[in-house]
Amino acid sequence: MNDVAGYIQRKTMLYQTGVEYGDYTMNFVQGCSHGCKFPCYAFMMKKRFGQIKSYEEWCRPHLVSNTLELLDKEIPRLKSRIKFVQLCFSTDPFMYGYPEIEALALASISKLNAAGIKCTVLTKGILPASLAHLSSENEYGITLISLDEEYRKKMEPGAAPYRERLEALRSLYDAGCRTWVSIEPYPTPNLIEQSLGDLLDAVNFVNKIIFGRTNYSKETSAYTEHRKFYNDKAAEVIRYCAKHHIEYHIKEGTITD
Repeated sequence: MNDVAGYIQRKTMLYQTGVEYGDYTMNFVQGCSHGCKFPCYAFMMKKRFGQIKSYEEWCRPHLVSNTLELLDKEIPRLKSRIKFVQLCFSTDPFMYGYPEIEALALASISKLNAAGIKCTVLTKGILPASLAHLSSENEYGITLISLDEEYRKKMEPGAAPYRERLEALRSLYDAGCRTWVSIEPYPTPNLIEQSLGDLLDAVNFVNKIIFGRTNYSKETSAYTEHRKFYNDKAAEVIRYCAKHHIEYHIKEGTITD
């Protein structure tokens, strides 16, 4: 188990976002210890605006210590506008190996649910079994871009092993929770040769699949057939989901002319 690197405070917690996971989001951690080697949009934005100086600093997470106090102030004012809150847009709510982050995530979800606000969660960590005891309207998801553990160790060295993520997600599904998976950023064959069909079969129990390409990557752009590759893979996801009656969403920019 790991300790956070420190604590910070923020002036606001809930804010609107255009992402498909939720109309509002909250980020109660600054940074992420998963150390992903593919381009990280969240890190790039934080560095661009001067909030983070280096990737090494980004990989040492800081907890927002006044998270619950901010929620107490903001929920009464915003709850009539919120459809659901996404945890999180620029960090991971169940960062692998950080019990203090997990505890604050659970407390935040509980507080939002108590106000009648549903939550959607996306993690590369382990979804706690206790989530099954919270609102039945919540939705729980994992990022899963491969089943190859050696690739995970190379590209997501600080994140949870793929099988552990899957097992936790399946347990929540079996407990009656709504579940989903984000297959993004899906790698091109010059990064790893793998079967998308095998990956889809591993998650065929979920309620929804999101699929997207790798962005901001020189390696991906160097693969000369990357446009055709993503068009073909997106079509494969669509066919699979239609056959298995699974909701799907193809991220903008994945399919090209």
